[in-house]
Amino acid sequence: MSSAVEKRFSPADYLALERVADSKHEFFDGETFAMSGGSLYHSQLAGNIIIEFGKALENSRCRILTSDMRIKLPTGLYTYPDASVLCENPKFEDGRKDVLLNPMVIIEVLSPSTESYDRGRKFEHYRSCPSLRDYVLISQDRIFVEHFTRQADSDQWLLTTWNSLDATVTFPSLSVSLPLRGIYAKIELPAVAQS
Repeated sequence: MSSAVEKRFSPADYLALERVADSKHEFFDGETFAMSGGSLYHSQLAGNIIIEFGKALENSRCRILTSDMRIKLPTGLYTYPDASVLCENPKFEDGRKDVLLNPMVIIEVLSPSTESYDRGRKFEHYRSCPSLRDYVLISQDRIFVEHFTRQADSDQWLLTTWNSLDATVTFPSLSVSLPLRGIYAKIELPAVAQS
C-alpha cells in the first residue's frame, strides 16, 4: 500500500513559483493556499477604501497599497491583504521589492468563505508584525466596519466598530478619518439604500 507524499515548499520555492503564477497564493509552513476571486461588492469596497485613504493621505508620506503587494509576517505567513498602508521607508524581504515586511495598516474586506479566518488565525499572524498599528475589517453584506488599534507600547488591541453611513473611521496613528459614506459609496445593500 502506498500513500501520496504531500509536496512541501520552502519560502524560496514558494516565491519562485508565485512570481510567475497567474493567480495569487498564500503560503505558510510549507503549504500554498489558492486565493479565491472576490465578488463585485468585495472588489468595490476594496477600491473605495483605497480611494478614501488616497485622498486622506495625499499630503503625507504614507502610501496606500493594493492587494498586489505581497506581505510577509514574522510568523512566516505570506499573504495579500485587500489593502495596506505604508508610512515608513519600505523594508523588503529581498532585492525584488515585492515582499513587504513593515505595513502600518492592513485592511481586509470580509467574505463568507474567509471571514472566520480573517478574524481569527489571520489576525493572529498580523498581530506578530511590529510595524502594524491598525487592522480593519469591512463587511460587504451590511454597513459594519471593525477597527482594531494596537495600544501604545503593548500587544493589546482596542476594537472600535461603526455601523452608520454618517460615521467616520478614525486613525489616530495616521491623523486621518475616513467616512463610511465614502467606503460604502455605490454599494447597494438594503441598509445603504435606506440611508
